[in-house]
Amino acid sequence: MNNIRNFAIIAHIDHGKSTLADRLIECCNGLETRKMVDQVLDSMDIERERGITIKAQTVRLKYVADDGNIYHLNLMDTPGHVDFSYEVSRSLAACEGSLLVIDASQGVEAQTLANVYRALDSNHEIIVVLNKIDLPAADPERVKSQIEEIIGIDASEAILISAKTGLGIKDVLNTIVKKLPLPKGDELAPLQAILVDSWYDAYLGVIILVRVKNGTLIKGMKIVMMSNNATYQVDNIGIFTPKKVMAEKLSAGEIGFITASIKEVADCKVGDTITEEKRSCAEALPGFRQTSPVVFCSIFPNSADDFEYLRDALSKLHLNDASFTFETESSNALGYGFRCGFLGMLHLEVIQERLEREFDLDLTATAPSVIYKVKMKNGQNLNIHNPNDMPEPDKVLSTEEPWIIASIMVPDEYLGSILTLCNERRGEQDDLSYMGSTALVKYKLPLSEIIFDFYDRLKSISKGYASLDWEFSEYRESQIEKLSFLVNGESVDALACIIHKSRVEQRGREICSRLKDLIPRQQYKIAIQAAIGSKIIARETINPYRKDVTGGKISGKDRKMKLLDKQKEGKKRLRAVGNINIPQNVFIQALKIND
Repeated sequence: MNNIRNFAIIAHIDHGKSTLADRLIECCNGLETRKMVDQVLDSMDIERERGITIKAQTVRLKYVADDGNIYHLNLMDTPGHVDFSYEVSRSLAACEGSLLVIDASQGVEAQTLANVYRALDSNHEIIVVLNKIDLPAADPERVKSQIEEIIGIDASEAILISAKTGLGIKDVLNTIVKKLPLPKGDELAPLQAILVDSWYDAYLGVIILVRVKNGTLIKGMKIVMMSNNATYQVDNIGIFTPKKVMAEKLSAGEIGFITASIKEVADCKVGDTITEEKRSCAEALPGFRQTSPVVFCSIFPNSADDFEYLRDALSKLHLNDASFTFETESSNALGYGFRCGFLGMLHLEVIQERLEREFDLDLTATAPSVIYKVKMKNGQNLNIHNPNDMPEPDKVLSTEEPWIIASIMVPDEYLGSILTLCNERRGEQDDLSYMGSTALVKYKLPLSEIIFDFYDRLKSISKGYASLDWEFSEYRESQIEKLSFLVNGESVDALACIIHKSRVEQRGREICSRLKDLIPRQQYKIAIQAAIGSKIIARETINPYRKDVTGGKISGKDRKMKLLDKQKEGKKRLRAVGNINIPQNVFIQALKIND
């Protein structure tokens, strides 16, 4: 155990975590040169395309230090985006130290702060690494003083590196060996291991990533999941180097994976404690801080035959991402599907894209919403995240919506535009401070106002320099209303949304106007209406195809009028019995936030 070091790499988005991980793997000969690629630990195509890390990845490296000893370094590369903070917290719980990577040209950013505080909460030893010092805009001394001023940790011994060129990588490895604490644990005690992550493999079943706290995990051992008392026999034990390498055992302080012919996804709960059946440990480990979804949307298969396949796909994704939830629901317009909860809009996009790519599903998603708390006049309290569950306005006493505290770091030249954006979104300024030419502004904002395009607007206004981190604050009473849409007098539940009173009319007109362009014309007039309860607030009309029933050859005004009146009666009957079949792509186009 004296020669084991467990550490996570934490940073803001695009500060070079994955590139540093690549150089560490290269330096320790984890992979042959011909097999090395950029972002080698990012296994999903979507991660490589977007240049982001979504899943925290583990790799064990063998490093021969200057003192001649061989050290086993367990590295965890973590995501940088706020939506994947649950991945970061799990990785930190499995380690004793962190490499804090900061871009020497950009300096401290919002997510840097959030991740450092998570590491400090986990009692980590933190090594400060300043990356990209080869860039002309790099200013290490300014960034060091920023770290000491904003974060409050000593940056005098910060390591200067360039992960791209490999400069300073040896210094990082030597500092890890010297400064990071040893893992604590007793190899002879009863087995006590924490389930850090799990994912589904078509050949091996469920693969479980574990950190052994006490005892030894041996191949062939019978183990027990303490949350549900399920018993399994360990088939395989291994480590990632980053390729899979099989082993006979994992001892206290080590991180590796096991397989145990687990077929049911529900049997593996992230944060669960694993112990031996014969000699079990006295108590379960504390696990991880659970996160609750904040953004909800419904996902429907475009083909009803894919419903069960979608259920299996969601179960497999939930296995290695416990932060999203799903439950069955049905819609008159879209059929059977699932109401899913996510940690943010990027999380929603990634899950939807993975379902479409990895499972070859064709899907429709409804407008995202947040959880509202509704107090009824009969004393009942409801939590509403599906607009179709919203009770009638005359039965509601009050409605509360979630508010968050957003921390935005931005160069002061863009501050005015950022303040205007926050005020447009019903924000309240909480604090404003300066670190040199960078402003740190804290705003209280309704969560429903930032889940759509707030982050994109923030980046656009600041030319990419602003950074955002947020945390839940409180529920506040608000004037929230359910906006319904009717086509030919029939309610279309897939388009319903919950929205603030100040924006309800604008949104109603916007969607009615889009539907007018999207819904195919019929032989009769179609009315498209936006309504709050029984009150119509916007209307558009799709005119029918016109057919000249007189043929253009009939003379006599009375004869023409009789034929036209007959046609009018026919269209009235058709409208009464006609069923408008709205194409799936209409919902997708109508729910887009921007044209």
